[in-house]
Amino acid sequence: MGEEEGWRPPFASGRIAGVYEPLRLYLEVARELGREDLVERAVLSEEDFSWLRQRVSEAGRLRLLDLLDELEERFLERVDPEVAREAFRRYVVELSAGDARRRIARLLASWLVEAGEEWGHVKLG
Repeated sequence: MGEEEGWRPPFASGRIAGVYEPLRLYLEVARELGREDLVERAVLSEEDFSWLRQRVSEAGRLRLLDLLDELEERFLERVDPEVAREAFRRYVVELSAGDARRRIARLLASWLVEAGEEWGHVKLG
């Protein structure tokens, strides 16, 4: 992977999220603070993939934006707003804690969909 591609979490293509650097920084800040619980909550679980498979099979076809919105809401509670804010500050973007939290949740949502595509759970058009 070339430097221009940047860091990506496992099975993420970057097709939806593009840049994952704020998520990498979120994990870094959480580790620096000794908050391994936040790191664990920001890593995709089998439960996340099960939810995705079930949601896609129930709906048949979903608009990508609708799915991302649902997933963002699902991941929101797993993101610490102050750690997210610090991650974006290090990324040189000043955001409110709430906006930073939402952006990290959106990156987690994008990662799940990208990984789901990689594993054949989701087919993107």
